[in-house]
Amino acid sequence: MEGTSDSQDPLVIQDLAEAAQAHDNSGSEVSDCNKSTETLSLNPAGSPVETPPPLQPEPKVPNNMSSVKNEPSTASGALDPNESQEDVGSTVIEENMQGWEGNSEKKLSDSDIGRTSHPKKLVSSSKCCQGLMRKNYDLPENPTRTELLRYAFTCPPHGRVGDLLIWIITGLAAWGCLISITGDQALPGGNFFSLIVLYIMAILGGEAVQLLGLPSLLGSLLIGIFFRSIPGLNVIGSNIDFQWSATLRGVALVIILIRAGLGLDPVALKKLSFTVIRLAFAPCIVETLATAVAAWLLLGLPWSWGFMLGFILAAVSPAVVVPSLLKLSEEGYGVEKGIPTLVIAAASIDDVLAISGFSVLLGLTFAEGSPTWTILKGPIEIFVGIMYGVIFGVLCWYLPYREKKNRPMYKLIILLVLGCLALFGSQKAALESAGAIGVLTVAFVAGLGWRKPETEDPEVEDYYKSIWGYVMPLMFSLIGSEIDVVAINPDTIGWGLLMLLICLTLRVITSFIVVMGGDFNIWERLFIAIAWLPKATVQAAIGSKALDHVRLTNGSKEDITRGEQVVTIAVMVILVTAPIGAAAIKLTGPKLLAKIPSVQRSPDDPETTV
Repeated sequence: MEGTSDSQDPLVIQDLAEAAQAHDNSGSEVSDCNKSTETLSLNPAGSPVETPPPLQPEPKVPNNMSSVKNEPSTASGALDPNESQEDVGSTVIEENMQGWEGNSEKKLSDSDIGRTSHPKKLVSSSKCCQGLMRKNYDLPENPTRTELLRYAFTCPPHGRVGDLLIWIITGLAAWGCLISITGDQALPGGNFFSLIVLYIMAILGGEAVQLLGLPSLLGSLLIGIFFRSIPGLNVIGSNIDFQWSATLRGVALVIILIRAGLGLDPVALKKLSFTVIRLAFAPCIVETLATAVAAWLLLGLPWSWGFMLGFILAAVSPAVVVPSLLKLSEEGYGVEKGIPTLVIAAASIDDVLAISGFSVLLGLTFAEGSPTWTILKGPIEIFVGIMYGVIFGVLCWYLPYREKKNRPMYKLIILLVLGCLALFGSQKAALESAGAIGVLTVAFVAGLGWRKPETEDPEVEDYYKSIWGYVMPLMFSLIGSEIDVVAINPDTIGWGLLMLLICLTLRVITSFIVVMGGDFNIWERLFIAIAWLPKATVQAAIGSKALDHVRLTNGSKEDITRGEQVVTIAVMVILVTAPIGAAAIKLTGPKLLAKIPSVQRSPDDPETTV
């Protein structure tokens, strides 16, 4: 048979058709059709010759199976000779895929009947958790309290909720460490556990009282009284070791004295020197004398105990007076005549005088030895305290040196350590009066050198202010825990209130009189006398020092009773004068003092740098 390149052998075509039909029926070699294609050509002699497939990309099954060629056969029913085996394999794949899809859809529809509930719960839970995320919560422009509360608890933790979690986790971890180290002392009924509970509740009590517009120290003081007087709660107050309590209150006293020494501004004292001295000394001395006489007449206390009580009660509270006057100063009240500066500077000197006088009387009251030593002990202790303060205060001018990194922090540490050494070291050396005087002197002398431009570090006072914010709740709660309301003698409360009324009246009158020589009108003098009422800080710091000394030295039962009376009256004066004085300053300041606009105040105004 002769044929050209276009001619094809009918026998070969028939064989190809039969092979394709057999391949379609078996369906076992579908994958072989996708690997390669074969093209057949005939040589001029008509014999079939197999040619190798060209190097082309592997054919892909089209997405639309209907687009695959499936041309109808010729009239004789045979395959189109131009149709390759690739078309045959594609047709087979299409049929099989359609079958697989139908079976999978059928199985999926059958299984969905019992499986849809669990995925829906997961999706619902996921949406609920997503709603708690802060990034998915859109806070309105003017949110309500409910919306703010909900936003506060979104995740991750932030704001006050985040701070609370930090303190909770840190506190629990610290408590666990304390239990591991001290054992029963950190468990309920132990000393450390009682201190921790008292401190936490004192902070919360202070925050609650501040919401009422009162000083936070009152809340801490009341918490201490509750934990000593209320049945059930008194387990906390009674389990606190008195030596630990005395030591912690001693550290608080050191911080108070350092702040007082650093706060004595020589410029302000020089500007208002005579008026400041009169206001600081006269009311303090008059109230001390009146208290000593009243304590001897009404309470039967010895003269030495009466004068100790007088110096305790005579001190003004910087914790109440200073913030109140600074707020008035910021608003421009009394700034023109320097009234806030006058009162703040005089309050610092008043505290120095009261603490120094109390320390001297404490040493004289419990002095042991010959009468000559008793007489000389007071001046010797004062001299020792001043010399200690001057020597180490001058040393602080040069250490830490100017180039030292974090110099304010080192100043804070070295001054705190020197203050603690002065206070507790003097107790070991039986020179109690020298301790407080030494702390005051070293802080004042160091402050003089630190005010120079090349060594000035105002951050030091800010650090001590921050530390005081943490120490104050503990100090006031500890002094409150010394008061058992049930065990107080009613005569102590009655005569004590009468004594306070007499002494405070004399103090107000004296304060009004001593500022008459200045350039103040009658209403400004009245405000200064009112601002001289609040008492809290010094009373809490030294109110129980005499009682602590008697306990540590195993004093007589009579001295313990006197010490308890002194502590009771010191707490009473805080509860009476602190809220009344703070409210009186806040209410009378805008009415009795002249106000200047803030635009008239210059940066060099002393009121802006108090």
